[in-house]
Amino acid sequence: MESKKLALMQNQEDQKNAKLVMQWEDYEQELARLCSLTSALNEAKKKKQLVQQKLQSLIQVEAESLSRSNELDEMKEKLDSRKLVMGNMSMHSKVVKEKVKKQEEQLSNDIRSLLVAGTSLSGASKRLQDASRSFAGERGYGRLRTLQRVFRTRQQYMVSQVQLLYPVRIAIGQAPEQELESFNNCSNSGNSAGLKPLDQGALIIAGLHLTVFTKMSFFTDKKEVQRSATALGYVAHVVALIASYLQVPLRYPLSFRKFKACGISSIFRRPRLNKSGLCCILVE
Repeated sequence: MESKKLALMQNQEDQKNAKLVMQWEDYEQELARLCSLTSALNEAKKKKQLVQQKLQSLIQVEAESLSRSNELDEMKEKLDSRKLVMGNMSMHSKVVKEKVKKQEEQLSNDIRSLLVAGTSLSGASKRLQDASRSFAGERGYGRLRTLQRVFRTRQQYMVSQVQLLYPVRIAIGQAPEQELESFNNCSNSGNSAGLKPLDQGALIIAGLHLTVFTKMSFFTDKKEVQRSATALGYVAHVVALIASYLQVPLRYPLSFRKFKACGISSIFRRPRLNKSGLCCILVE
């Protein structure tokens, strides 16, 4: 059995060796084909390397283009956001522009009003300067004060002249003539009918007492009445003169007539100062 197996194995090895044995011509052909295949393989490797290089460059270019596209997208997003911001800013600028325009119009109106006010103020200033110059000039306030002082001095002088013309004093006692006439009246009529005794402190004007009669009767002394009327005429004349000097209108007008008994001069004949009074004081 073992010999058979060994023989079989030997036969198989012989067959293999027989297959490996080739002819020389076939070897040359195989060698040429192998060389051509090797050269083709080398060319293929070269082409592969070239293709790999090209692919690598293409991949690199694609990667760069992809990164650039990403950058472009980011830049586009930023640009969109900036466009939005610019739009908001443009709207805000429009609103601000409108506000500025309105403020410019208001300022122009204010400037015009200020110009008008300035012109009016300059005119008022010029008028004030002219008024101050005229005020300080010959017809100004100083001249007016001087005239007022002169006028007051003249009024005081005229009033003093009236005081000298009609001296007024306070009676301390009855004059001798009045005492005698009062005694005669009392002896004749028994009493001084209607004659009020003189009070201590009664007024005497131009030597005549201002006698007040409460009532008139048949036995009243005519001379006393005439003296009282004359004194009242003096008082009325004094009032009229002082009122005319001081330029003060009288509420009640005065009328003067000549006395036949006392012989009052024509100086008492003065026109009425005011005819619109409620009544008229008539001295007869």
